[in-house]
Amino acid sequence: MPGPVRRVVRAMPSGSTAVPQFDRRNMVKAGLSLALLGGVGAPRLLARANFTRDPFTLGIASGEPWPDGFVIWTRLAPEPQTPGGGMPPHDVPVRWEVAEDPGFRTVVRTGVAVAKADLAHSVHVEVDGLQSRRPYWYRFLVAGAGSSPVGTARTAPAAGTSPERLRLAMLGCQDFETGFFTAYAHVAREPDLDAVFHYGDYIYEMVARTEPSPRKHLGAETYTLDAYRRRYAQYKSDPDLQAAHAAVAFIMSFDDHEIDDNWAGEFDKDGNRPEIFALRKAAALQAWYEHVPVRRAQRPGAAHVRAYRRLDYGTLARMHVLDTRSFRSDQLCERPGIGRVELDACRPVDRPDRTMLGAAQEAWLDRGLGNDARWNFVAQQVLLMPYDARKDGATAPVVGKDNWNGYPLSRQRLVDSIARRGLKNVVIGSGDLHQHVVGSVPRDADDVGGAAIATEFLATSISSGGTGGAHYPGETGTLANNPNVALLNNQRGYQLFTVTPDAWRADVKVMDQVDRPGGQISTIARFVVDPKQPGPQSG
Repeated sequence: MPGPVRRVVRAMPSGSTAVPQFDRRNMVKAGLSLALLGGVGAPRLLARANFTRDPFTLGIASGEPWPDGFVIWTRLAPEPQTPGGGMPPHDVPVRWEVAEDPGFRTVVRTGVAVAKADLAHSVHVEVDGLQSRRPYWYRFLVAGAGSSPVGTARTAPAAGTSPERLRLAMLGCQDFETGFFTAYAHVAREPDLDAVFHYGDYIYEMVARTEPSPRKHLGAETYTLDAYRRRYAQYKSDPDLQAAHAAVAFIMSFDDHEIDDNWAGEFDKDGNRPEIFALRKAAALQAWYEHVPVRRAQRPGAAHVRAYRRLDYGTLARMHVLDTRSFRSDQLCERPGIGRVELDACRPVDRPDRTMLGAAQEAWLDRGLGNDARWNFVAQQVLLMPYDARKDGATAPVVGKDNWNGYPLSRQRLVDSIARRGLKNVVIGSGDLHQHVVGSVPRDADDVGGAAIATEFLATSISSGGTGGAHYPGETGTLANNPNVALLNNQRGYQLFTVTPDAWRADVKVMDQVDRPGGQISTIARFVVDPKQPGPQSG
């Protein structure tokens, strides 16, 4: 057994300025500079902090499993709802350890990372040099504050190997106000999970609702970096969410509510000028990076974040994680516009230049689909299959504009890419609708009941929408209008995938309620997909 290897991450000069408070009106009028949202200041000293309270109030997390390692994360915040999280304005050293056993008798990697003040004293350690396809345990230690909770994560199989099984959970949409995160407690108890794919809406940006709700957001709607940090701190203080993060590695994406409801590329939902929305987006994406276990490659740059990426599980599965927000065209006539230019740009028909992914990401995905993996898992955020959302009694089809149905030519390019390569092993993972939807992506969008090109599993929300029921009101005829849909359900929960060379099995999990703690989980349906025949079958 190799002895412990000490890996030291040295402090780099960094800093930040104080973040003033601005409401929307003042923010737009002032045209704030990016320095107010992120800030660049004098170099900060690496120093020991004096703790009188536990700095690990936001828990720990792991993510991005590779064959030789993963990311481990924490954020030091003894007072998470105060400016700066109750931390001093300087960088702080944090020791980390990775062991082969939960008692840390065999520590195989250790080092010192830096909790940087300009990153809200968050820590992202990219651990490497580990053995493939096995569990490890990790923790953080800070002088004067002791140890963090212990987390566990599994490395991915080695490249070229053929694992017999992969187990993934898929989930997202966790509105703090509309329900408790009890589903996460059940995720934490799922046996033998390799990873969780979180499709997005990790936080919700809105002000607290006036109507009764199980619990309330703190503060106004989020616009500044400080406000986003506090909102993440409120969410990450949830014990069930912390338990899930400690139990399994997360593969993180983001959707709209991490920034602003239904944002698209450079456009927000309120008609603000793109340069104004860019300020809010920069603050939101920095806060996202500070609070999730992703690699340095996903740290936001001056223009955007490179969130799309690939993870391989040997020859069993290739996971393509997409970003369906940052590079997309504006929605079709979704917003009223604030002037003649914006109104003229709102067209009721699709055009070849409109895109969901942007040209670079489309080409990247097309290249990535050319592989020998048994399964291709396209892990993304919004409904892709053709879907008629009309309510009972309506005669005209209703097509969503904020998902792939509002970008049909962009969707067709993806479908054509799959068809051109002769793939039958493509599974799409989605979210956003706050419903379970299971169905087929047809080769021909005008023949939704015809031959399938891919299978889609859309997971419901963790809490968004409240407890719910079998269907939304007025949806009793929805399945009849969508012959490509095998399941539609409006309860909260998640989906669990067991992937083998011969089958992709999906368990659809639902909560009996999320209005109060203690909700129970059950499996309402099981589906199986054959890698040689797209489309879900009851399993």
